[in-house]
Amino acid sequence: MKMANKLIVISIISTVSLSLECFSAQAQGTDSILTLPKAINIALNKQQILKAKDNYAKASAEGITAAKRDGLPDFTISAQQAYGTINGLNGLASGLPGLTAIMAGPVSATQNWNAAFGAFYASNIDWNIFSFGLQRAHIAEAKGFYNRDAADLEQEKFQQQVKVAGAYLNLLAAQRLHYSMNINMWRVSQLRDVILTRTQNGLNPGVDSAIANAELSKARIAVTDAINYEQSQAANLAIQLGINKQSFSLDSTYINKLPARLPGQLLNDVSKNPQLTFLSARVKSSELTANYLSKISAPRFSFFGVLQERGSGFGTNYANNLTDFSNNYLNGVGFTRANYLVGIGVSWDLSNLGRIASRVKSQHFLSDGLMNEYHYQENNLTNQLEQSNKQLANALQKYREAPIQLKAASDAYEQKKTLYSNGLATIVDVTQTLYNLNTAETDRDIAGNSVWQALLYMAASSGDLNLFINQL
Repeated sequence: MKMANKLIVISIISTVSLSLECFSAQAQGTDSILTLPKAINIALNKQQILKAKDNYAKASAEGITAAKRDGLPDFTISAQQAYGTINGLNGLASGLPGLTAIMAGPVSATQNWNAAFGAFYASNIDWNIFSFGLQRAHIAEAKGFYNRDAADLEQEKFQQQVKVAGAYLNLLAAQRLHYSMNINMWRVSQLRDVILTRTQNGLNPGVDSAIANAELSKARIAVTDAINYEQSQAANLAIQLGINKQSFSLDSTYINKLPARLPGQLLNDVSKNPQLTFLSARVKSSELTANYLSKISAPRFSFFGVLQERGSGFGTNYANNLTDFSNNYLNGVGFTRANYLVGIGVSWDLSNLGRIASRVKSQHFLSDGLMNEYHYQENNLTNQLEQSNKQLANALQKYREAPIQLKAASDAYEQKKTLYSNGLATIVDVTQTLYNLNTAETDRDIAGNSVWQALLYMAASSGDLNLFINQL
């Protein structure tokens, strides 16, 4: 009985000590405790994948501006100054591709090397004034790319918030499990001391002390496993936050309290889930690309205008007088002749009809595939949401039963320990109730956390994270 009182006193001291630690952390300020909203905010600002997808969305936004500017007139200016001969020759010309130099000059009886400076200046405007909706389709495609990338960013933010919340709850449960294993090891250690005393006094068989030592060793291993699990969960939380720190003091609310506003009815709508929004944007973007491709093969009506200036060091009578030229640079590069040209033209690449038709058909198949992915994910989320409804109900039931299980296990342990002390029970009976008590304590410690886990699962499936966050 004296030993039982000692256990109660030490248990009270341990609880008070833990409470004082929590109070001390709060007294130092909220910065010492990593709350879940703060953890989510860190992840949203630190995660490189989010920064990457934000840059992808910005790139797509610039693509819209570029697409709009593609519809502006093409305006070019050019200037050329050269020095050379202008010998002409009657003959055939080749149409082979490549760099072609054309010498415009009179045909003389013999070759000569008379050379002078010459210049050519030109400005040109070309404006695609009508192309059966090609420009509008091009802009719409660019906007589709942006909407797709923006939706991808939002769904990635949503996924990161869910991952952080899940890692946070897992670490909190791991820390609580570590605490429970420490309490159990202390309890086993105190029980072993009682057993050793009784065996040394001949009140119990010597094998009981060996069993007690084995139980203490098992409890120490359980503590080591709990530490290892806690460290792994801390590392996972650090990864999700995008930081290197792996030591966290967390908010125990998600262990000690239930959510304030649980859903009053079963949820069944997943249409607003950011994952589906992103997949829908991919389908829409693909369809806009198909529409743009279909416009490429249409005819194009263009307005064009040209203004040219030429200069030459060869005189107007050079054909009759081969000495009518000047080697002076300024005489050759000045403006001597000007021409202009304006008009409207139409062009239609008929060979594009077959090529573009195949590309459009290919794009439509791609759209169908993306739509299949949408329906696949929609079905998965619907089933997950249905499962989360059941999981939340089960977690609440377990939360209500945990205190009953703990009281029964605690009473059974105290009874078997008392019977053992009076020689009416075996060490095996005591260790079995000790195991049951440890299991009941663990179940109680994580029962509240399991309710939060189930609620997070429901929020992740429905796409409404406020269902989880706005519960405190």
